[in-house]
Parts: sequence; C-alpha cells; structure tokens
Amino acid sequence: MWIQRQLRLSAVRRGFHLITQDIVGELPELAQVRVGILHVFIQHTSASLTINENADPDVRVDFETAMNHAVPEDLAYIHTLEGPDDMPAHVKASMMGASVTIPVGDGRLQLGTWQGIYLCEHRDRGGSRNVVITLNGKSI
Repeated sequence: MWIQRQLRLSAVRRGFHLITQDIVGELPELAQVRVGILHVFIQHTSASLTINENADPDVRVDFETAMNHAVPEDLAYIHTLEGPDDMPAHVKASMMGASVTIPVGDGRLQLGTWQGIYLCEHRDRGGSRNVVITLNGKSI
C-alpha cells in the first residue's frame, strides 16, 4: 500500500508545536497497516520537523531558547531581504531537518511513550505550512 497526501498546517507562532495528531488524523488508513513506514516532509526552508518529548510543554520552550542561543539573529547575515528572522530560520531548519520517518506497526505509529512529531516554526510570522505525508506498508 502506498498513500501520499499533502497536509496544510495552520499558521502558528514561532516555537515548537506538536503535530502528531494532525498527521494521524489525515491517515485513517494507518489503522490498516500491519507493518510499514511513515515519512513526513515539510515543503519550506524556514521551518523544520523533529521528534521529541510530547508531555512537558517546558521542553518546547527550552528548545526555542536553545535554538535562539545556537543561531542568534544578530549575526552579520548577508541574506536579509525577508527580515532579520529569515536567515536564522534557514539555518535552524537545516540543522533540525526537513523530514522525519516513523515505523508503523499494528495500525499505529511506533513512537515511544514520550515522543511526538514537532513542527518547528522558526519565523516570527511564518504562515501556514505544507507537509507531504507518505505511508508505505502492508495491510493487516
């Protein structure tokens, strides 16, 4: 089985946002997969995806703090046409990555107990974001 869909995520504020349920909600066929892989790819260069803790919201705040420390906005960037948060957003997106791949088994994502899929919004006003979700697997 191969399924591919494009999901448009609503604009969110800068930061790290759990989107696991948005992804699962787009794939009712997931329940029929005995074994497979889900690939999630973001079609943007100033936002990224990652997997991390899904329980404590403080983790999301700390992620934003750490990324802002690692990639400050006040460096002497050359690419500044789209605002002071744009080039740092590109750097953060490259560091974090444009996709995640999750094993699927017995009709569900095989994420760990405390894992979730994050949309990492690196712009102050990034707008809506598109992700392509591709499910490949063997039906139950």
